[in-house]
Amino acid sequence: MICFFKFQMDPTNKIKIGVMGSSQGPVIGMQESIRLAERLGGIIAQKNCVLVNGACPGLPNDAARGAKKEGGFVLGVSPAFSKKAHVEKYLSPTADYDILLFTGLGLMERDIINIRSSDAVIVVGGGVGTLNEFIVAFDEGKIVGVLTGTGGIADHIDEILTFAHRERDRNIVLESDPEILVNKILEKIKNGDHAVVEDQRVISKDFNPFA
Repeated sequence: MICFFKFQMDPTNKIKIGVMGSSQGPVIGMQESIRLAERLGGIIAQKNCVLVNGACPGLPNDAARGAKKEGGFVLGVSPAFSKKAHVEKYLSPTADYDILLFTGLGLMERDIINIRSSDAVIVVGGGVGTLNEFIVAFDEGKIVGVLTGTGGIADHIDEILTFAHRERDRNIVLESDPEILVNKILEKIKNGDHAVVEDQRVISKDFNPFA
């Protein structure tokens, strides 16, 4: 018997927005943070973008759930080397993911693949792990959106940059409304309004893959 599969969307050429944030701790129980994360995921799907996250519990998974409710496509970059390890070792979800990429790299190294697979990154809530993701994205010149009002590091980005003797540049967007935040990020992506950086080395200030 021959089976034919028709894919409803091709994620290959779509803008990919990474959602990175709290997977544990008190923030993931805050109803307003959950609502905002789910709304963020829904907006990403409505804008015809692929949602990328670390395939972890908490606010990133709330965003994945919101995206799926709107018929979006979700790519999860797992720290595990198999589905069994993903579920049993990392206690991570599978339900709202179209693709799970099993890196086998653990949490910290997985973060780098997560970031580099995204055209822009959005921080929601967040603790130490999310701070690591923010720093990597910031140093590599990614466009980074911060959904303020969700707790954790998302509400202290300016302070963190001040402590690190760095300034918030044009690639960092702070906004409390998920739809406005996504719109601002998409505008920056489509205008090519950011440098492309590899290991803190500027490659090009003008390259725009979506031109």
